[in-house]
Amino acid sequence: MSLRRVSIERLGDDGTFPNNEALPILVYRHAIDPSDGDPAAALERLFRENGWGGAWRNGIYSYHHYHSTAHEVLGIARGAARVQLGGESGVVIDVAPGDVLVLPAGTAHKNLGSSSDFLVVGAYPEGQSYDMNFGHSGERPAADRNIEQTPIPRTDPVCGREGPLIEFWKR
Repeated sequence: MSLRRVSIERLGDDGTFPNNEALPILVYRHAIDPSDGDPAAALERLFRENGWGGAWRNGIYSYHHYHSTAHEVLGIARGAARVQLGGESGVVIDVAPGDVLVLPAGTAHKNLGSSSDFLVVGAYPEGQSYDMNFGHSGERPAADRNIEQTPIPRTDPVCGREGPLIEFWKR
């Protein structure tokens, strides 16, 4: 995959959501061809082949939340949505079938609105399991410690051992 098709977003702590100042969000446009058979199965296969497991199919919650114990990949299998990353003052991006978002631990995300057929395939790096955090008082500083201790994956969920994650995610 060409790095020209990958963009990065850097988000800092907004006071409510820690986000992840050390690791950028990766946005892969057209990572797969969604018109090729079953795009959800293709995303599951792609993630699994690149060492990201625990795959699920659903949407993105309509409220801000984040995971402090795992990084997360979100592949858009069907439909479209506007997704806010980073909390109320974060960035808003439009996603379409074939797009993939890689969210480092701590990154708040929320569905601002989606088509009725919106379907996401999510997964996590091998050996990581997610928790749920909502920006409530009392989550931090434990969540901050978890984020700092969450290991960087050995592989990029889209490109494997030589992908953009390997280049951009360094501590």
